[in-house]
Amino acid sequence: MDLFAAYQFTRREHWQNVARKMTRWNGWGGPYRKRLNQVVKSLAVPGLRVLELGCGRGDLLAALEPSFGVGVDFSTLMLQQARQAHPGLHFIAADVHQLPLHARFDVIILSDLVNDLWDVQQVFQQVKSLCTPTTQIVINTYSRVWQLPLWMAEKLNLAKPNLEQNWFTVPDLKNLLSLTGFESLRSWMEVLFPIHIPLLSAFLNKVLVRFWPFNQLAVTNFLLARPVPSSQHPPCSVSVIVPARNEEGNIENIIARTPEMGTGTEIIFVEGHSSDQTYARIQEAAAAHPERKILVLRQPGKGKGDAVRTGFARASGDILMILDADLTVPPEDLPRFYDAMAAGKGDFINGVRLVYPMQENAMRPLNFIGNKLFSMAFTWLLGQPVKDTLCGTKVLWKDGYGRIAANRAYFGDFDPFGDFDLLFGAARQNMKIVDLPIRYRERTYGTTNIQRWKHGWLLVKMVFFALRRLKFV
Repeated sequence: MDLFAAYQFTRREHWQNVARKMTRWNGWGGPYRKRLNQVVKSLAVPGLRVLELGCGRGDLLAALEPSFGVGVDFSTLMLQQARQAHPGLHFIAADVHQLPLHARFDVIILSDLVNDLWDVQQVFQQVKSLCTPTTQIVINTYSRVWQLPLWMAEKLNLAKPNLEQNWFTVPDLKNLLSLTGFESLRSWMEVLFPIHIPLLSAFLNKVLVRFWPFNQLAVTNFLLARPVPSSQHPPCSVSVIVPARNEEGNIENIIARTPEMGTGTEIIFVEGHSSDQTYARIQEAAAAHPERKILVLRQPGKGKGDAVRTGFARASGDILMILDADLTVPPEDLPRFYDAMAAGKGDFINGVRLVYPMQENAMRPLNFIGNKLFSMAFTWLLGQPVKDTLCGTKVLWKDGYGRIAANRAYFGDFDPFGDFDLLFGAARQNMKIVDLPIRYRERTYGTTNIQRWKHGWLLVKMVFFALRRLKFV
């Protein structure tokens, strides 16, 4: 018997024995596994196609409420227990180094598995063959900080026994993922206290673990990854949504300066109850430019967010762009956003006004300071760099927006601006958010619709809203 076969045989027998033991004993691992279920469930919305490798008794897989759920494990006794507990799921007895699968999945989970594998790179190669371009890979693995406490818990018969483990750091896993064609989206730590004590455990595991230095003492490292996007995306069509309220003096310039991109560009004006002649000017300009594909809408509700959602609902393009009608972001910069999307640089390209010097009156000093502070807060909240939360120019795939809209109930209709509805939704869908710096210009016509103190207070409330929904889940 070669080394690999002997390694697998030993582990198969070990986990068969653990399965027998767990019919009458669960140890102290219940609170830890319950917390893992909560964390992974926060990363994957219900109704997806989910594969879990090393699924054990299938409880984590079932917690995700998949439309099609498959669990793979090489312990036949574990799988017997899984089938009894979760008859609506599919369980396959197989070695994850050689997966007998040909389906594609939206989410693939490797929970507390990589430390027990003979060849992690080979398993990642197997996983790659089961991915779509947007598949999310969720990995969690014990931190080496807990090597001695876990060993002691096993010796005291308080935790499931393990054989000799690999101890991967997060950089180790990121490197192996990169070698097999994946890119890491983000990583973080979970579970500071794997024992249930009412109130205290929730505070430690949901709140305190989010802060340094406590997070360095967490039990498990989480890592979220996806296949590296193709850099040769076929040409796409584009819809540019322009919310317009009291902007009659800018309409002609918007049409003249918005370039044709990809296979074709439509401009969708969404007029928002203007007190001037904005709607009439849009109609006149659209009639004067039959060579351009222009759609004119009137929003049913109030606020920029409602206007953006109205335009997105009628858009036909593969890529959706938002352009503010005040032209403080030049339409000539939109091809940069198109190129970033088409090259697979991100799923959500966010304009950034705070890098290049601005024109003298482009942004008031207090607004600039506020934007800086909110960008720091939201970078921490979303787990991805977001340097400017309120830049009006945001670009994403139409099907990506469809996923955000379909799951909007998780956050609710809370955002009059629309920026946070999209940013929170993109983070919830584990999209890769990429900042794109632009030069912010001074408004040449009209006045801003932003009310500094009223809207500033709304932004503060959104920070606390996001804490509850995204950070302290």
